Amino acid sequence: MEQESKGNKALIWVVVAVLVVAVGAFLFFANVDEDEDEPTDQQDTEQVVDEEEAPVGPTENIVEIAAADQNFSTLVAAIQAADLVETLSGEGPFTVFAPTDAAFDAALDELGITAEELLARDDLADILTYHVIVGEFLAADVAELDGQEVETVNGQTVTITVTDDGVLVNDVLVTTTDIQATNGVIHVIDGVLLPAEE
Repeated sequence: MEQESKGNKALIWVVVAVLVVAVGAFLFFANVDEDEDEPTDQQDTEQVVDEEEAPVGPTENIVEIAAADQNFSTLVAAIQAADLVETLSGEGPFTVFAPTDAAFDAALDELGITAEELLARDDLADILTYHVIVGEFLAADVAELDGQEVETVNGQTVTITVTDDGVLVNDVLVTTTDIQATNGVIHVIDGVLLPAEE
């Protein structure tokens, strides 16, 4: 009888031990699940950093970008002389093929005129608007226009050609692409586009 009583006690202790282990395991894993669901301070910090490092869009319009770049001083002076600052600062969007100062210098030599004479020309606005297309055409979009004539703000068209050397607008090479502004995009070209005389 005493031996049977000892056996029952041992069985009870085994059952109690199993229950204790089971409850402990349940509480442990429930706590782990809660910890995984709740974001840690480190995760919060990483999320804030990711938000701060997220790329922001352009903050300046076409005229402001050109004015801030010393390579476009002649272009900016021409835009001002032709009274196009407000137009090219407008909502757009516009795609501008922007000649550098070096491109203007080469054109002036070819035309046999000075920068002052260029800025005084009656057709200066026509020349400048011949460099502008309505709409935003990034480099990939321009490349898809291969072989096509595209109307400019001037009313005349330019021909887009894709070659092994790059993209040509008429016979002028695009040297830098996709300078994005709040109201469009600028592509830098190494020559001045001259519309046909009417």
